[in-house]
Amino acid sequence: MTGEQLFFNWPTRVALGRDDFFVTDANASAYAMVSAPDSWPSGKLALIGPKASGKTHLARVFAQMTGAVILSAADLTDTTDTPRAGHVVVEDLQDLRPEGEEALFHLHNNLAGQGYLLLTATIAPSRWSIALPDLASRMQGTAVARISDPDDQLLAAVIMKLFEDRQIAPTPGLVAYLSSRIERSFYAAQDIVARLDAEALSSGRKVNERLARALLEKD
Repeated sequence: MTGEQLFFNWPTRVALGRDDFFVTDANASAYAMVSAPDSWPSGKLALIGPKASGKTHLARVFAQMTGAVILSAADLTDTTDTPRAGHVVVEDLQDLRPEGEEALFHLHNNLAGQGYLLLTATIAPSRWSIALPDLASRMQGTAVARISDPDDQLLAAVIMKLFEDRQIAPTPGLVAYLSSRIERSFYAAQDIVARLDAEALSSGRKVNERLARALLEKD
């Protein structure tokens, strides 16, 4: 990019296609399992990983591949009309409320042997707070795919993607600079890119190492 870097407060456009998902040792196993639903025991899989680790992205890849319907666990209630066939993703199971347990129970039973059920969460099924005994036993028996904390390669790729989603062209060397200085976590990557974007918009400064250094020194 030549000349002055321009900043516009556009809504963030998150790229969630299959080609946008960067695979390394940290998420290769999860990617392989989600991509092969025929191998899921009883047709269901729990995708577990830290916040901002790419679970939603991988769930969208699965939905694009299978035509699955995507639901949020927090939105389920005792009046939710859940799909009776096909394939379904239920995101953020750690946020399931008591009034949503019956809906998830019926969804699970409807899809048994009829479709794939992908569940995402930040914690393992054994730690989901589910009061309904029949549902709890079914969830605890779900196969698990895990996304680990990012390795160096994945952390750099995540930072670059976060910049691209915000339509920011970082200066050369900035991604490597950030990768070596922030906590090795998906949340830390998301946080620093959001803060750089906000600071650049408010101050009119470029997104570069000098701005990043100023923000990191505040920490």
